[in-house]
Amino acid sequence: MTTHVLADTGVLTGRSLRHILRSPDTIITTAVTPIALMLLFVYVLGGAINTGASGSYVNYLLPGILLITIASGVAYTSYRLFLDLQGGIFERFQSMPIARSSVLWGHVLTSLVANIVSMAIVVGVALIMGFRTGASVAAWLAVAGILILFTLALTWLAVIAGLSAKTVDGASAFSYPLIFLPFISSAFVPTDSMPGPVAWFAENQPVTSIVNTIRALFEQQPVGGDIWIALAWLVGILVIAYAFAMTIYRRKITAG
Repeated sequence: MTTHVLADTGVLTGRSLRHILRSPDTIITTAVTPIALMLLFVYVLGGAINTGASGSYVNYLLPGILLITIASGVAYTSYRLFLDLQGGIFERFQSMPIARSSVLWGHVLTSLVANIVSMAIVVGVALIMGFRTGASVAAWLAVAGILILFTLALTWLAVIAGLSAKTVDGASAFSYPLIFLPFISSAFVPTDSMPGPVAWFAENQPVTSIVNTIRALFEQQPVGGDIWIALAWLVGILVIAYAFAMTIYRRKITAG
């Protein structure tokens, strides 16, 4: 049974990846906005921002930019899922002897691959802009693990939006708050520079603990309790989003 699910998921992931390869502008578009923000904040606003850190501002900024890259990218998962749903692809798959969950996992794994490529582009631009780190291989792997977990959590939220949306615009609009969330966190400035209520929200929302953890790993600093808070948020969101997405999907295919 497990082999059957994995084989079906592999086939459907390949189908989704071929769609992206035929229109690579999806990945380029996903990377453009974060890169534009990075250029704006480093070269236009960075000189007026005091982070209290000794390194360059691009070092401080990159963790938050990577999260914005992912938040931008998952919108395409919701969009593609909505189009499949409206185009009757799901009904055709139901008539075939394939694992039902593989339909969703194909979209999720495609999102993961596409976002990894987009993040690699963003990191490449950051290196050109002066980003430097002495992080060890273990630290890089930890950063990669956190970013992959973040991508999976947000992608399953995108699946919920894609399955629930009534219009194409509605399918991708859910990502706007996710893209905006890093701006009210420690991604761009220290939270202690914010007014009281805003600082409280920034300190207690998931992006801050994730950004602080990635930044500490890049800077070879102790991660402290931030990593456990970040993992708790990510695993919690992932489990809840996955459960809701599968429930909605089962209702969809049962009703169909």
